[in-house]
Amino acid sequence: MSSPQTDSPVNPIPPVVVALFLAIIVIEAVFSLGTRGMIGGPEAVGWRQGAIQDYGFNAEIFGWMLQNGVWPLEHVKRFVTYVFVHGSFTHALFAGVMLLALGKFVGEVFSQWATLLLFMTSAIAGAAVFGLVAPEPPWLIGAFPGVYGLIGGFTYLLWLRLGQMGENQARAFSLIGILMVLQLIFGLLFGSNSTWLADVSGFGFGFLLSFFLAPGGWAKIRARIRHR
Repeated sequence: MSSPQTDSPVNPIPPVVVALFLAIIVIEAVFSLGTRGMIGGPEAVGWRQGAIQDYGFNAEIFGWMLQNGVWPLEHVKRFVTYVFVHGSFTHALFAGVMLLALGKFVGEVFSQWATLLLFMTSAIAGAAVFGLVAPEPPWLIGAFPGVYGLIGGFTYLLWLRLGQMGENQARAFSLIGILMVLQLIFGLLFGSNSTWLADVSGFGFGFLLSFFLAPGGWAKIRARIRHR
């Protein structure tokens, strides 16, 4: 048994989640300090815009790659790198806080690699759907599609728990429902764009992927297939 003196009253945040958070915040700190002229000199003002051009996901570039069947690494990398570039400090802060909160919950059940895979593949799926169906704007940046993938994992765990308790499993989707309502309200007040498609797609992919990534999930699926 562990000693009471060494037990923490708060479960630590999984290291992979902390690493993702630090990557987002450090990059944003560089952009913010550069914009304020505190580092980098006069050219630092354009660092954020340059990063968006070089590392943001672009639906038009994606369409060009699909049409021509050409997949240069300098553009394929955008499926991953766009997650770490944000439009403002507030944008990065909200994404980072949600990453910590959802990542802590999911990471306490999922393994380290499964949590990372859930986040990144949800972000990739969100970008792909955005690139296929979003009319405008062409640019997608920020960690929210990956964060929504973690919300999908959170929803799966809650859905599973409610089923075990014999309660209404539809309640598990309350969080994503609230977030979608808030997005609608903000869109009506301040104008909206098609980036919400990436968020919703990230959530859906994260929820479905959790059936495989959750502890024992793949074994359960194989058992069901063999039983049938």
